[in-house]
Amino acid sequence: MPDRSNRELLRSLPSIEELLNDPRLKALEGRIARRSLVQAARDAVDGVRKAVLEGACARIDRDDIATDALLRATASQRPSLRRVINASGVVIHTNLGRSVMARSAVEAAADAAGRYSTLEYDTAAMARGSRHAHCEKLICALTGAEAAIAVNNNAAAVMMVLSEFAAGHRAVVSRGELVEIGGSFRVPDIMAASGAAMVEIGTTNKTHARDYARAIDDDTAMLLKVHPSNYRLIGFTENVAIDELRDIADETLADRATRDVHDELLVYEDQGSGAFATLPFFGGYGEPTVAESLKQGADLVSFSGDKLLGGPQAGIIVGSKRHIDRLKANPLARVLRLDKMTIAALEATLRLYLDEERARREVPTLRMLSETVDDLRPRAERLAASLREALDPRDAAIEVADEISRAGGGALPMCDIPTCVVRVTFLRGDVLECERRLICERDVPVIGRIKKDALLLDARTILDEGEEAEIVRALTEYFERPNA
Repeated sequence: MPDRSNRELLRSLPSIEELLNDPRLKALEGRIARRSLVQAARDAVDGVRKAVLEGACARIDRDDIATDALLRATASQRPSLRRVINASGVVIHTNLGRSVMARSAVEAAADAAGRYSTLEYDTAAMARGSRHAHCEKLICALTGAEAAIAVNNNAAAVMMVLSEFAAGHRAVVSRGELVEIGGSFRVPDIMAASGAAMVEIGTTNKTHARDYARAIDDDTAMLLKVHPSNYRLIGFTENVAIDELRDIADETLADRATRDVHDELLVYEDQGSGAFATLPFFGGYGEPTVAESLKQGADLVSFSGDKLLGGPQAGIIVGSKRHIDRLKANPLARVLRLDKMTIAALEATLRLYLDEERARREVPTLRMLSETVDDLRPRAERLAASLREALDPRDAAIEVADEISRAGGGALPMCDIPTCVVRVTFLRGDVLECERRLICERDVPVIGRIKKDALLLDARTILDEGEEAEIVRALTEYFERPNA
């Protein structure tokens, strides 16, 4: 129970109506809904009340409470999902929305959202059509697949394939590929949820072809290969390639046929990254393309649309027509289907890949991953010059330095990508406090990275001169604060 002094403090708290009559809050009434103003006032009062009860508040300052309510009311109008400036150097940044889409994809999504469309209408037949048809031919042309289907994301794609082809049966997977990736997506959990009986083989670092062969019985429906995503085992390791799994599956199916056992045995690869284009500038660290996995003999391959492909969030499944037809008939095809905006953006992205050089220029993910240090240095020098002009040299030292970028999104985890950054070394203020303000207090947060007490701004992921100007404003505002 509060003591006497605390009770007096609590009684002196302003009422909500008193706060709402503060001239600063009254001025917001035409721009902010009254319910939002009331909630902001309540939250401000509740915060002080809690501090009083915890013994952390010795006096009530009504002006401070009104100021807090004002800040809360203003912040309530800020969208939760909003753009940020990614100066971190991580190209496919999962926390920041993964891939930035091409301009043509953005325009296609906006057009589909703002108008009626042919989402499920076949203009040639003048009858109902299928939303699966919009991207399928393009995907097949680019991968060599017989058929394709796209769903909400790659986790959904994995669930759908396992549910359709392995539910109630055994699926064999290497222990070294039982991965967990962002958001607690764990392969064993997905397999259990799908109804497939997971059969682990090999060891963490080594799995041999004979391990798969020994694990197969007449109830085995699938040989599953999982992309290791954002890690690699190096050193004393061994794994089994898709073409080897294809040989094992074919031998098994031939043996089953002699015994009049006709159950299927699929070779399925969850590729994850979804590379359509070869990225030779990464040398031996490059990811296999979807087309390569199909050529090696995978019946089905699934991958993300918003990783190395550089499109919208989607899970794309490619493979033989008879298998894809089964997936299209699965009830999950409706549960996990894409919306019209995603389909439009995906189709526009895929069209760019019909000309690989154009894709490298216009798909931001490919462009950013392709750029060399020589490409980036002029942009870093330009940002550095703008910061030197805007900031007092007594506040910070500005220099251009060579650093390392990352692909992100679980792609190319072993690849150090040479880059060019602007290093801001603080002579006044504090780099951690600056980082907090750049992220927490701005309508457009600026996300850099800290290394050795300096703020690094990576030119690779800063999209244009408008973002450079925003970074300059953000740092200028920080140093203009009295307590910087």
